[in-house]
Amino acid sequence: MRTILSIALAVLYIHATAQTPEALVQRVKAKLAQVNDYEAKGTMKTNVAFIKAPIATVKVYYKKPDKLRINNESGLSFIPKGSVNINLNNIFLNTAGFDMIDGGMETGTKLRIIKLLPKEENGDVVLSTLYIDTSAALVKKARTTTRENGTYELEMTYGKYAAWGLADKVIFTFNTKDYKLPKGVTFDYDDGSKKEESKTDRKKGRVEIVYSSYIINKGVADSVFR
Repeated sequence: MRTILSIALAVLYIHATAQTPEALVQRVKAKLAQVNDYEAKGTMKTNVAFIKAPIATVKVYYKKPDKLRINNESGLSFIPKGSVNINLNNIFLNTAGFDMIDGGMETGTKLRIIKLLPKEENGDVVLSTLYIDTSAALVKKARTTTRENGTYELEMTYGKYAAWGLADKVIFTFNTKDYKLPKGVTFDYDDGSKKEESKTDRKKGRVEIVYSSYIINKGVADSVFR
């Protein structure tokens, strides 16, 4: 029995690693393509050195191909520009515009590493690196480097909505020193009275969203995104 199990696992491993980057990315895209729109409820925790932001209840709206809105019950949310990729769909909008490079398997996690290198040299995205669970066709981590807003990272945890490619928890990390605040937007800045944080902590911003429920493919009005 143990021998049979070992053979089965070996076959699965060979099948996973034998997939071309293009075939694996296509499987991920196909899963995400099932979702035309959704309305999700959850909580959002923002951890940025120069902004005071309590844990907030949020509603997140998405509609194909690239509409995303996060409504915070307490008012304006600090959401960096790159967070439009919280739903991952934007990363896969134009895969034909990328060269795909196989990065092998990540040590310790057995996630397949696929690098997306833009063919357009002057675009905002410089490089996207995906860490994919090949058996489930799910992106567990993604790192994107841009020209305008530095590098940001996504980490996804999946549960009951995994079949749709939708995460139960998303952690969005970005470099605060590279992020440009939108014009006219002001926040409650730290006055420096608290104990000084390390330089590493102050350079990193983190937004964590934990979803409690999704309403999928029931229609979301365009007016929601205005």
